[in-house]
Amino acid sequence: MISKKHWSPGSDVSVQGVKRRDSGGWLVFGVLAPRGICPDCGLHSRRRHGWRQKRLQDLPAHGDKVTIALWVCRWRCPASTCPQRTFSDYTSSIARPFARRTSRADDIVGHLGHATGGRPAERLLRRLGVGVSDDTVLRHLKQRAESAAPPPTVIGIDDWSWRKSPT
Repeated sequence: MISKKHWSPGSDVSVQGVKRRDSGGWLVFGVLAPRGICPDCGLHSRRRHGWRQKRLQDLPAHGDKVTIALWVCRWRCPASTCPQRTFSDYTSSIARPFARRTSRADDIVGHLGHATGGRPAERLLRRLGVGVSDDTVLRHLKQRAESAAPPPTVIGIDDWSWRKSPT
């Protein structure tokens, strides 16, 4: 059996256990290393507010889906003037905020989507064990294109039309 460290999606995650699901696939239980640094004011907090669980889809193992159940610590900000009353430890090394997949699974979706397109990438990703739809692949490609391109500085308007106006 492979050790627990081989299941870890990043160096910040301590893997607590790995379980085989009845429906197929693997469930990896992990805890994110607590930091407690407020994203707004930057102060270090020692006041723990609780825990929350974040589920992320990771790269497949032997063609089966891998889901990471990641426990993330919530903190209270010590600064009374800070607009952020509570905050969670950030998982930017593993996944973007509000993401459903890890960054490394997101890269695979992006690369296959760019190389093959929507439906062929969907079929190939399903065979590999990453279940995403063709719409998700295309949405991911659009987001990558928008973030890579600088905003336009000059916009031109074309006066051409299909019909000639009556005046």
